[in-house]
Amino acid sequence: MADSIAPRSSHRAPTLAVIGGGQLARMMAQPAIAMGLPLRLLAEAEGVSAAQVIPDQLVGDYRDLPTLLKVVDGCSTVTFDHEHVPTEHLHALSSAGVNVHPGPEALVHAQDKGVMRERLTALGVPCPRHALVSTPEEVESFGFPAVLKTTRGGYDGKGVWVVRSAEDCADAFSTAAESDVRILAEELVDFRRELSVLVARSPSGQAAAYPVVASTQRDGICHEVVAPAPDLSPELAAQAQQIGLRVAGELGVTGILAVELFETTDGRVLVNELAMRPHNTGHWTQDGAVTSQFENHLRAVMDLPLGSPSPRARWTVMVNILGGDSDTGHLYDGLPHALARDPHLRVHLYGKDLRPGRKVGHVNAYGDDLDDCLERARHAAAWFRGDLGETSE
Repeated sequence: MADSIAPRSSHRAPTLAVIGGGQLARMMAQPAIAMGLPLRLLAEAEGVSAAQVIPDQLVGDYRDLPTLLKVVDGCSTVTFDHEHVPTEHLHALSSAGVNVHPGPEALVHAQDKGVMRERLTALGVPCPRHALVSTPEEVESFGFPAVLKTTRGGYDGKGVWVVRSAEDCADAFSTAAESDVRILAEELVDFRRELSVLVARSPSGQAAAYPVVASTQRDGICHEVVAPAPDLSPELAAQAQQIGLRVAGELGVTGILAVELFETTDGRVLVNELAMRPHNTGHWTQDGAVTSQFENHLRAVMDLPLGSPSPRARWTVMVNILGGDSDTGHLYDGLPHALARDPHLRVHLYGKDLRPGRKVGHVNAYGDDLDDCLERARHAAAWFRGDLGETSE
């Protein structure tokens, strides 16, 4: 008589709720499919980027607690496409028995730059000189030139002003008064370039650090990323990774932590910003790393063993595709040229309507020759943007 075979379990994997329907949530869907992990989405509107690929969805306001409780009903864990869910709502979700990753005690450091600066300074993490200010006179006492930032709500260059006189401060304090937020003054750092290090950390404490990358910003928006950062000394690279791992551990971050850094002209690194979610400077990992930031974010928040962050190629270049001034036609129309010219190119489009300056996709090029990777990625992104003459920089 043949041996009996134990019946297979019919139970599905636990459902993960994702708050926010942008491209970051969209790009979580692909590794979730591979792992058999069901996602449930809270989208801000019908048809937004992630709503096009995640069928289990609810449309609603992330600032409304009953809506949040509804979307997490039956889910074991909740994570985020952005950091804007009110901190008190995160505590309420935790009290309701949902695993919130990253948790409210950690996420507040990405939500409030004043809280972040205070905590990092207490930990001895290198930061720019800074102070909370209430008036242009206090900024003058702090010293010009300075960078003013709203402590909450700013992103992609919004809520940031470079000021060189008391008169320059008017817009910042007007915005702060309208939004009921504080203003943080920071020194205008003399930096060589901007760096970023991504760390994945699970609730059980396992952590993995990706290679340090160099990023180029335009008008406050990430334009280009090179992985790993060229000509970065091994000592400074190790210091940056150690900062990322330490911050993740000390703040209790779960999921992906992105630490944006300044490499100063005198050879130091200073922490600029924190993000506790997959990050634009980590998009290169989709095609250039053994395990993408999106997969490791899912693994981390579900407390699964993390995947390797090692690079697959010597160099990977990511260039964002932004909506141009004309915005006629469709991004899909750019695929035949881009893919025919470079069969090794990887294109990621977000399903967004075109608007000037809006992130609507990105391209990744990888290989052994950095100049070749730069040319290929820049050409493709320029083609999609309609900047047909801009194939290099």
